[in-house]
Amino acid sequence: MRKLSGIFLVGLCVGAIGAVAVTVSHGAAPQAVAVAETVTTPSGTPTPTPTAEPEPKPTPEPEKKAETKAEPAPSQELGARVDAATLDKLVRGGNVSAVVFDRQSGKTTVSVHPDRDYTSASLVKLLIALSTLERGGPVADVQRMLSRSDDDLASRFWTSYGGTSIVTQWVRKLGLTGTRPPADPGRWGDTQITAPDVVKIYQYLLDHGPKAILAALRAATERGSDGFRQYFGIPDAAGGRAWAVKQGWSCCRPTRMLHTSGVLGDDSRYIVVVLTEHPAGVDYATASRRVTDVVAKLLG
Repeated sequence: MRKLSGIFLVGLCVGAIGAVAVTVSHGAAPQAVAVAETVTTPSGTPTPTPTAEPEPKPTPEPEKKAETKAEPAPSQELGARVDAATLDKLVRGGNVSAVVFDRQSGKTTVSVHPDRDYTSASLVKLLIALSTLERGGPVADVQRMLSRSDDDLASRFWTSYGGTSIVTQWVRKLGLTGTRPPADPGRWGDTQITAPDVVKIYQYLLDHGPKAILAALRAATERGSDGFRQYFGIPDAAGGRAWAVKQGWSCCRPTRMLHTSGVLGDDSRYIVVVLTEHPAGVDYATASRRVTDVVAKLLG
């Protein structure tokens, strides 16, 4: 602050004291007052007090337009445009059957050669697992049998928990129409199956089956206990979708079987079953690629 003359300062103080005395004597409540202050420069020329600028008026917000949301495109059903001829070309010289069931809509979206029957290979392990757990068998070993497709464990459970009666029990319980036990009671892998029946087995597993079975299918290892790479088909074609699978492979009586089955997508929405039979001259690597191509075509 600049220096002021003594006389002026004394006068200013006396005036202020008087103003306070008057205010107190009237007993009025203090109020906030805007004061315009004038400062005197050394030359005695008063500096004009800056005038208060008018408060800016708020700018009215532009009127919001009603948002229009685009209608969502109708969902494409999985595999809805796939036909038998397309899949047959992918499995040259062999046979293919495919069924896709949408659990959300309750509809079968793909049904290609559904009545063909195949040797089950390891897909019958789903029924072996159900019977074993139903009768109090070891959960951890059942899960290992499924996730690693362990044949030794499957043979042990097959013998201990009913043999061919395992198949006939679940045929009656689930209403399977194309499934029958093997002609040779000791060869569980020769159980006969169809794609629609495998779908029914998964429907039961999802709605009523022990959770340990689906947990094992979600934890399927890339290689089975025999070293075979079992990520062909659904796992290789899933493209980031969640999956749980049971795979099957066998050779050569007299042909090569390669099957992929399981559930796919959020909340296991789709049940996907692809059963294939290849000439013995088609190696496993080629057959595996063909099965993956079939599933990729189903997924669009």
